[in-house]
Amino acid sequence: MAERYLVILPTYNESENLPRIVPSILEQDPRLEVLVVDDNSPDGTGRLATDLAGLNPRVHVLHRSQKQGLGRAYLAGFAWGLERGYDRMFEMDADFSHAPKFLPDLLKAVDEGADIALGSRYKTGVNVINWPMSRLLLSYFANVYARWITGLPLTDSTGGFKCFRKEVLAAIPLPQVRSNGYSFQIEMSFRAQHKGFKLVEVPIVFVDRTEGTSKMNKGIVWEAVWMVWWLRIARLFGRL
Repeated sequence: MAERYLVILPTYNESENLPRIVPSILEQDPRLEVLVVDDNSPDGTGRLATDLAGLNPRVHVLHRSQKQGLGRAYLAGFAWGLERGYDRMFEMDADFSHAPKFLPDLLKAVDEGADIALGSRYKTGVNVINWPMSRLLLSYFANVYARWITGLPLTDSTGGFKCFRKEVLAAIPLPQVRSNGYSFQIEMSFRAQHKGFKLVEVPIVFVDRTEGTSKMNKGIVWEAVWMVWWLRIARLFGRL
């Protein structure tokens, strides 16, 4: 039986991007399917997703009643994909900051032995386009901080462009994952490494969105600040 791969796209007000990014994803590999996880977007993104699913059996939609955050969207998508037996699952932004052309590179890394392939903005220097210097510095030093506290051997532990083998997601107790913002990415990698899975970074170029608005806020930043300490302490006391 042919393997099936699922790209999970959390959306909230992405009506400008969704009709363009879905076909761009699907053309990268015939095994790829898309699950749009929409948080009741007031701009009609959910309706657009339903329309796309009606036109293509490789597109699926999971409608949620309210905005519950990035991490919860991915956890819902992982559970949906595990129930349906997908072999690999991807995290990916819907705003083209993660270029679909890098999906084959992530697949190749897993083919070559990675359990998680992570698209990295900092593996080969700084590969970020159109960010103001303040945000670039925040992101870069947040990753230095996370690496120092957690010990994760990653240059970009906060990046949200990833490919997971299904075995990784099946081994992590998803209902126990606490993070919801960008620290969700750190926590998932931390839990995977704690269970002995192999993490490999793949260089990508990150381009800031040109349509829609960023979801970054101070609450997301502060969650990441304290969450890395919780992860370190939880590992120390065997609570992961």
